[in-house]
Parts: sequence; C-alpha cells; structure tokens
Amino acid sequence: MKKVIVIGGGLGGLSAAATLARNGFDVKLFEKNEHLGGKLMPVKLGTHHFDFGPNTITMPHVFDSVFHESGENPRDYFEWVSIENHTQNVGPDGEKFLMSTDPETVIEQLNSIDPYAAKHYPAFLEEVKRLYHLSEKAFFHRTFTSWKDYFSPGLFSALQKVKPLETMDHFHQRYFKNPFLLQVFNRYATYIGSSPYVSPATFSLIAYLEMVQGVFYVKGGTVKIAEGLAELARKNGADLLANTEVSRILTEGKRAVGVELSSGEKIEADTVVLNGDLLEAMPSLLDEKNRSHLSNRKIENSSPSISAFVILAGLDRHLDDLIHHQVYFSADYKKEFRELFGGEWPDDPTIYISNSSYTDKSVSPDGSNLFILVNAPPLAANGKMSIDPEVYKEQIYNRLRKFGITIKPHLKHEKVFTPIDINRKFRAFRGALYGLSSNRKKDSFLRPFNRSQDIQNLYFAGGTTHPGGGSPMVVISGQNVAREIISAFDS
Repeated sequence: MKKVIVIGGGLGGLSAAATLARNGFDVKLFEKNEHLGGKLMPVKLGTHHFDFGPNTITMPHVFDSVFHESGENPRDYFEWVSIENHTQNVGPDGEKFLMSTDPETVIEQLNSIDPYAAKHYPAFLEEVKRLYHLSEKAFFHRTFTSWKDYFSPGLFSALQKVKPLETMDHFHQRYFKNPFLLQVFNRYATYIGSSPYVSPATFSLIAYLEMVQGVFYVKGGTVKIAEGLAELARKNGADLLANTEVSRILTEGKRAVGVELSSGEKIEADTVVLNGDLLEAMPSLLDEKNRSHLSNRKIENSSPSISAFVILAGLDRHLDDLIHHQVYFSADYKKEFRELFGGEWPDDPTIYISNSSYTDKSVSPDGSNLFILVNAPPLAANGKMSIDPEVYKEQIYNRLRKFGITIKPHLKHEKVFTPIDINRKFRAFRGALYGLSSNRKKDSFLRPFNRSQDIQNLYFAGGTTHPGGGSPMVVISGQNVAREIISAFDS
C-alpha cells in the first residue's frame, strides 16, 4: 500500500486525505493545532460558540462532492441552511441594500437606489453566470503541475473570455452607477484578499454564487464542515494526528521520502502533500537549495493578500436587528484599499459582522455571538504591526456606535485576533488570509503549481496554489491533488 503524508489539516488537507484513503492509500495527516479545519476554527467563550472563519459559505456542492465520491451521504455529517436574504449592507450615510437570492427583492431596492442598475441587473446576473460556468469548466478542476499545463488551446481560449485584463471595479461600473452599490459589489475582491481597483473582473463571478446559487450556513456552526470531513477521512482509513507538528520534509535527490516531526520522529512516505501557506511553510520545511523555484527572494518579493483584525464578542442579549451577515462601509473605499496595500491601518475601516445566532440560537443561547472583522494590512516584513490592538478595538466599537450598534454595555466575553495571531496560529505568511493577493495578474492566474517543480513527488494544496483562496477552492485543490496522485500511481 502506497504511503502518503499530508502536512496540514485544513480543508484542502482533509479533502485530499479522505479521497486518497478511499482509493486505497495509507494516509497519515499531521496538524500542528489541536483542531482540524485550518482557519475554520471553533472558539468557545462561555456559552457563545464562534466559527473563526469562513462565515459566508457558498458552493455547497463542492463540500458535498467529497462525501459523494466516498459513497457517503453528506447529510449524515452536517446539514445546510440556506439564507435567502443574507447580507444587510449599510453605507457611510446610512443607505441600506439587502443582498438576496430573490431577484425581485433586489430589483425592488434597485429601483429606488439606482434605476440604471435595476434595468441592467438581469444582464449582470447573466454575465457573472457566464464567468462562473466558464471558470468552473476550464480552471477549477484542473491541476497545474508544470508550464505545459497552461498551453492547452482550450484553456487559453477560456482565459481570454473571463475578462482577465479588466478590473472588477471597471466591470461593475457597467451595471451600477450608485457609488454605494459599487462598494457593495466591489467588496467581493476582499473574498480573495485583494483590491477591486486592480484585481481582475473574473472574480466578479462571486456575485453569481451569492446572488443566484445562494449563501449557506451549517446547523451547529460552519465548523461542522471540518468535523464532517475529518470523520469521513477517518472512516475511509486515514490516520489524522492533531497537536503534531512537522518540522522538516525529508528528501533524497529530487524526491521526498518522508517527514521529520518536531519530536524528532521520522516517518517514511512515497508521496507528500503540503496543505498550507507555501510562502510560510516552504522555508521552514525545505532547505533553500531544494526549492529553487520558490526561493527566499521570490517569497520576499511576493504580494500577500490582506489580513484581518477580528473581535469575537459574546453579548448578554440577542441583537435581533442584526441579521446573519452585515457590512458597514467606509466613506472612501479607494482610500481604504490604498491604505491596506500600502501597509497602513485604515482610520475608517469597513466592518463586517456575522451574527450566526440570528439563524441558529443553539450556538449562542444566552446572547449574540458577534464575529466582527475589519480588513487589515499584512504584517510588515519584520513581523510587526503599527497599531495598538486595544486602541484599534475601541475605534471599531466607536464606529459601530455611529451606525447604531452598541456592544460594550452588553459585552460578556471578548477575544481579539490580530494579523500576528493569524500568522502564528495558521502559519500564514505575514498574517495574510489568502496567501497571495490577486492584485497582480500573474498571481491571479499563474499561482504556484500543484506539484513542486523541484521535488517530483511533493504536491501542494491550499489557498496559495491553484485554484486559489476561499474554502470551496481549497477543498477543490485537495481533491485535484488527490486525483493527480492516484493517476500517477495508476500509470
């Protein structure tokens, strides 16, 4: 039986482990943290349960497919809850726009906010649908192991059709004229840790996911996805070891032969899958002489995505005027992104709040469980931040109070996560949430391959590699890599 070691128990690692074990491989997965699921981490403060992230779930069929491929019913593991009216957006002057999968609800609002948008919204949905289906067919389920994989005529043709040279903001201006609505839809760039003013219009396909396919929650918390994938992998025969850190990938010549754990124990393998932020993991696991295609210099010159400043606030009452998702926008969105990618902390940040207890009281029976997030710049090269977390936290509470959201008098429990915490907890390069940003065209479409160019049996899954960041894409990357390994041993 061929032995595969998976380094990192995030969603990509779990999907790879489940698929490989189902296909007869001897799989061992090592995760340094006490939980499995990566950034999809459970946090409990008193009776308040939080999903650290992600909170907005789309493409449920991607997660379900891992179970279907193993002959399992995903509903035996977790239950989807569809949220039709899913995100309340609030502009700097108090304007409101409720995002919904019901087109009539959307167009009714557009008629009063932006008549031009109301007229063009159906065409917008058709175009983002086209972008999504073309990307899904041509990119999502394709594994890139060398440059020759990019030279397929069909792939090149598809690339030309997904608006790679147009910015997201420019694309949205075709359909929306109201500045607030442009903010609302441009926010999709943050789902890939980038700026809408430079990232490709291709990623506007996210609108199709949220406004047509739908936004979902998992009963009991989205962490149930990770728990379900871990249970499936174990049922298929994978050995998952949490609280176990890999310190080095062992190599002989141009092949990986196993790993060394932080305890000093060495484990042999025929193939190794690295599920994690390659920019952070590779320098710590492989000597530079063994990774010329991902050298220290190349890593230092990379463009990391944005990070996050997160407050988990457990309240003594339920704020029922806060729905499951809401966003409070800054007055100058362009300035906010200039600051973020210039290494500055915005004075007027856009604030996202998830209140999952609105949908599911069981996760926080005694009061709202508010996951409050503002985008933050990645850490400086020296690993430091330019703000005092306590001061910045108070600044966020003060901003929310101006929107009529009073939190501090009802605060029972509180925990803050900074980019430094994200870097340490998840081994995220400079605290970036999505690895590489998509602000540079090559980082949007030419991410690191799914197989090392230096070590022939070392494979990569996760947000740093193809097909990119976001929980569905990470799951797909794990499946893609698993299929590539299965094919390699069958040939």
